[in-house]
Amino acid sequence: MRVDDIQVFVETADAGSFSAAAKRLDMTPALASSSVQRLEDALGVRLFVRSTRSLRLSEDGERYLPHARAALEAITDGEQALALARQEIRGVLRLSAPSDLGRNILLPWLEGFQDQHPRLHLQLHISDRVADLYRLPLDAAIRYGPLVESGLVAQPLSNDNRRALCASPAYVSANGRPNTPEDLQDHNCLRFVWGDQVYDRWRFNLPNGVRTVAVTGDLVSDDADVVRRLAVSGRGVVYKSRIDLLPDIRAGRLLELFPAVYGEAVPLNLVCAHRSLLTPAIQLLRDYLRSRCSEIVEERR
Repeated sequence: MRVDDIQVFVETADAGSFSAAAKRLDMTPALASSSVQRLEDALGVRLFVRSTRSLRLSEDGERYLPHARAALEAITDGEQALALARQEIRGVLRLSAPSDLGRNILLPWLEGFQDQHPRLHLQLHISDRVADLYRLPLDAAIRYGPLVESGLVAQPLSNDNRRALCASPAYVSANGRPNTPEDLQDHNCLRFVWGDQVYDRWRFNLPNGVRTVAVTGDLVSDDADVVRRLAVSGRGVVYKSRIDLLPDIRAGRLLELFPAVYGEAVPLNLVCAHRSLLTPAIQLLRDYLRSRCSEIVEERR
């Protein structure tokens, strides 16, 4: 019985097809199917019920899957223990991150991380679309907001992060400063696509309770970095992660319009598809990013 056959079986069970599992494992569907067939022959059972249109676990497959996961996790834990003892990480780390955070905050941090670990190769995917960690060839993703998908493993990076409502000094001078969430209905609110929806219902934690307002404006973008840049240039009001906006706030390019505690909570997490993917590289990256997030939040607070 081969360990890589067990891995192909688990990946196929998670992905729901040989082709999807093969894509994640960088192999052909035929090789993935042959690998599972070899494992089935070794076990003397059928792990999947196959048809021309579907693939599902058999009763034996359902029974075997948790043990297969445990076996892979035990092997991974042993490899991690050896790697952490050497404090050397290598190979490829494939990471997804939101646009604004990725370009303007995360990129220089990752350069510093690679300087510490020169044998590590990074593949960075920048997008405000929520990456499917079960289907895309990614090791981890950095995400804002509470974890929605069941089964994913979240490693907190900045639990106290909130959204900040900001505008440039020029915009405030020309259009006035909103004093309440309701005042935003008289302002040009720069909106972005969050997940698959336009983020146009802005929530605030006021002393008398949560207040949600529907906002409008003359621009919507699927790139939150574009929205931030337009706010800096004086085109409107922006409401997004305070970590993204802190460099502009501290440089005076943006003014924070409401107290920071009024902002909606958007914790920042490093997310993996399952615990076996918490490799030494991911664990070291998590600790490094936690430290950098703490530094940027505390700097000149």
